[in-house]
Amino acid sequence: MARPVKKTPEQWEKEILDAAKELFLTKGYEQTAISDIMKLAGGAKGMFYRFFQSKEEVLHALGDRMFLENNPFEAVKGRDDLNGLEKIRAALAMDQADREREKISVSAVSILKDARIRMAAVEANRRVLTPLWYELIEEGRLDGSIQTEYAKELSELLALVNFWLMPSIFPASAQEIQHKCQFIANVLSMMGLPIIEEGMYERAERILGGEKEKEGG
Repeated sequence: MARPVKKTPEQWEKEILDAAKELFLTKGYEQTAISDIMKLAGGAKGMFYRFFQSKEEVLHALGDRMFLENNPFEAVKGRDDLNGLEKIRAALAMDQADREREKISVSAVSILKDARIRMAAVEANRRVLTPLWYELIEEGRLDGSIQTEYAKELSELLALVNFWLMPSIFPASAQEIQHKCQFIANVLSMMGLPIIEEGMYERAERILGGEKEKEGG
């Protein structure tokens, strides 16, 4: 009888994340247990803890993976038909259209109450998103579509502004979240970066306001 093929650590991690994604999207994050994930992944519960400390950590890792697999910044980078500002708007539109990642993002709002997860998320955004924003803002500044002297500062702000919007960090009602979005839109526009559109307010309310509803707020 042939022996079963032994999976590599990379394969186990991928299959755990694949199983978590399927369950989070179908059953919901709160309704999914670690045992459910491992049953679908085909491994013992102890295997889970070789890669992740908690279900919250899986959700955070899954969100990162889903972004990198469909990175809208990379998708627009090589387009010769768009200037820098248009590339940023196109990237934001692509991100907004990703409904699966939006559903994962709604769940991720609550886990950022965990200081360890929150710091990991801040560091990931700083490390990954800041250079992506900077590259496109600089391109727009050089081609004249973006008029600003603050490319570096804007790239850092945009990579971190979502944490300011999260009611699990800064408590706010849906109306207050919308007002914050309008404030950000006005600030970016004054800084030469008019990229926030009305539809993005609605998305912010879906992602960030949804957590308030779960909390009874």
